[in-house]
Amino acid sequence: MDQPKIERMLRLMKMLTANTRYTVDDIADRLNMSRRTIYRYIDTFREAGFVIKKSGNHIRLDKESPHFKDISQLVHFTEEEAVILKRAIESIDDTNLLKHNLKRKLYSIYDNKILADTIVRGNNAEIVHSLIEAIEQKNQVILHDYRSAHGSAVRSRRVEPFAFTTNYVQVWCFDLESLTCKLFKLSRIGSVEILNTRWDNEAAHDKGFIDVFRMHGTKRHKITLSLGIMARNLLIEEYPLAEEHLSPDNNRWLLQTEVADYAGVARFVVGLLDDIIIVNSPELEQYLAEYVSRIWPQAVGQKE
Repeated sequence: MDQPKIERMLRLMKMLTANTRYTVDDIADRLNMSRRTIYRYIDTFREAGFVIKKSGNHIRLDKESPHFKDISQLVHFTEEEAVILKRAIESIDDTNLLKHNLKRKLYSIYDNKILADTIVRGNNAEIVHSLIEAIEQKNQVILHDYRSAHGSAVRSRRVEPFAFTTNYVQVWCFDLESLTCKLFKLSRIGSVEILNTRWDNEAAHDKGFIDVFRMHGTKRHKITLSLGIMARNLLIEEYPLAEEHLSPDNNRWLLQTEVADYAGVARFVVGLLDDIIIVNSPELEQYLAEYVSRIWPQAVGQKE
C-alpha cells in the first residue's frame, strides 16, 4: 500500500474514532476525499475486524471493536510526549533519510485537532463533545453543577469556552460573571448546556500562560536557577518542556525561564536544596522562605 493512501486511511480512522460525530459528507469535506473512497476505506476497516456503527446519518468506528484500545493509545501524544519524541528524532543525523521520513509521516498524521478527541474517556466524553461544538459555533454555554476547587461550592457558571489544555483536562473560558478568562477542570463539570447566544467577548479571550512546571496564570515571573547534574537530570525527566530553557554554565546548568506561580518551582527546589542555587530571583527566595516556614513545623510535629 502506498504511503499517501496509508496517511489518508489514518486520517479517516481518527475522524471515525473522535468524540465528535460526523456524516460521510462531513468527512469527505474535511479530508478532501470522495464519498466512494471513504466507503471503500470503511469496508477495509470492517474486513480488518473493526465494527462500524451508524446513528442516523452519522458514522463511526465502534470503540468496542477489537484492537481499538491499542490503536487509541497510539494515536495521541501529550505536549510533553511530543517534546521527548521530537528530541529523539532530532538526535538522528541530518544525513539519515530515516529522520526526514519520520518527521514527514508524524507531522502529516498528527497535525489534526481531531486526533486529541481520541484520548477522552468516560463521562468527560459527552462534556468534551458539547464544548467542542460550542467552540466551533462560538456559542456561550452553561457549565452546570460546577464543583469549585476552593471550598465545597457547587453552582452553574455561564461562560464562553474557547480552548482546551493538553489532553482535554481543562477548558479555557471567558467567565461572564467575573469578566475574566479562567480554567475549568472538565472532571468538575456536571453537564454542559449549549446556548443560542453567541460570544460577546471574543477579543478578551486569552489562554493565559502555563509554565514549564505546569502552573497557569496571567502573570509571568522571571526566575534563574543554577542546577547541578542531578537536579538538571531530574528536571528534564519530570518537566521535559524545561529543557529548552537550560544552558550549560561551567560544570552546572542555568535554568532561565518564566513561571506563572512560584508554587510549582518551589516544590521542585525544596526537594533538591543541596543541588540548586537561586540566582538573582529575590521574590522566589522570599516565597521559598515562607513556604518552608509553613511546611517545616508540620514535618517536625509529625516526627515528634
